[in-house]
Amino acid sequence: MPFIAFEGLDGSGKSTLIKGLRQELDHRKTPTILTREPGGTPLGEEIRTLLLRTTGDAPVPRAEALLYQAGRAQHVQNVIRPALERNEWVLCDRFTASSLAFQSGGREISSEDIDWLNHFSTSGLEPDLNVLLDLSVDESLKRLQNREQEIDRFEKEEKAFHQKVREAYLKMATKKPIQWLVLSSTESSEALLLKLMMELKGRRWLA
Repeated sequence: MPFIAFEGLDGSGKSTLIKGLRQELDHRKTPTILTREPGGTPLGEEIRTLLLRTTGDAPVPRAEALLYQAGRAQHVQNVIRPALERNEWVLCDRFTASSLAFQSGGREISSEDIDWLNHFSTSGLEPDLNVLLDLSVDESLKRLQNREQEIDRFEKEEKAFHQKVREAYLKMATKKPIQWLVLSSTESSEALLLKLMMELKGRRWLA
């Protein structure tokens, strides 16, 4: 069964698209799990709190990278691999590409180091497809300002940080186009879901 990761800047509409796809799969009675990173397991959710909180001691970039990988190792072994072995679709809000975008692109840790850590924490597991919801930094920040929930530590980063993250995502998608689907977040949620469904049918994952 396919393992699909959804990536993009905060406010890009990942959650809405994931829920839309989940509804389509439920309608087809396709076994599916929806999960997220950081998070996905009890331990992962505790790590998520450490990573996103805006109070207390903030992790330095390398500690931040390692916290993500610790949660990912737990997530892959306890949630993602078992679901795939049960022939369930896995829809994940962020995965390994987020580490390359945020910790390598944004924090400027070498991509070689992050690649090695990603491989170590996942034992080589990669998504069958990364769906990038591309959005300009200005629009991302605008959407965050209009959101009701509290802004987290990453969302408070400077504009230049988010620009580097976006550029890292686009670079990854350009390097391996077969593994990526890039969608413009300026389109309606209905249009985005339609394009995603067309991609999945084109890959013969859906009839």
